[in-house]
Amino acid sequence: MSKKQDSFYFDNFIACAELACRAAHQLKDDLADFDPAQVQKKMDALHEIEHEADDKKHQLTNRLAKAFITPIEREDMIDLSHHIDEMTDKIEEVMIRIYMNNVQTIEPGALKMLDVVISCTEEVCELLREFADFRHSKKLKDRIIHINSLEEDVDALFISSMRGIHAERTDFVHVLAWREIYTYLEKCADACEHVADTVESIVMKNS
Repeated sequence: MSKKQDSFYFDNFIACAELACRAAHQLKDDLADFDPAQVQKKMDALHEIEHEADDKKHQLTNRLAKAFITPIEREDMIDLSHHIDEMTDKIEEVMIRIYMNNVQTIEPGALKMLDVVISCTEEVCELLREFADFRHSKKLKDRIIHINSLEEDVDALFISSMRGIHAERTDFVHVLAWREIYTYLEKCADACEHVADTVESIVMKNS
């Protein structure tokens, strides 16, 4: 297979990750300048990004279905594509939960978690740019370690934020809503880590 044909797959991974990063930045903008009256509109805008990511994913699976030779095992590419797509899905689901729970104000902990989630998505983009040359890259391992570290930072913020709403809030409905929202923010970081872990597994199998 030519390098040009190979590049389609790696470029697709990068493009999908960049859409997740774009969605994370959009979510941060929406929550930092939060207007409850605009939640439906903001949710629809995030869904457009998620839909674009789905289209990119389908382009890859369609190409794989017709390909005779692929640069790495097609099952590994499908697995990686799925995990990259999950990044955008989980980010969108945060806004969906804000809409479903009729949130009126944003907890400060959510913005702190989202800052780290953004760093996670940006690092995944860099990881996937390196992945195209994974047999020669000297930076992949460091990128993977950094993503794992960022995910641990999100876990720590998740724990402190969950304790905060239970210790400081008396409105049961508010607590229930934010338990769910914080859980989905934590899942955003998990999705990034799953991408890093999948890349690491593919590199190990092909080294």
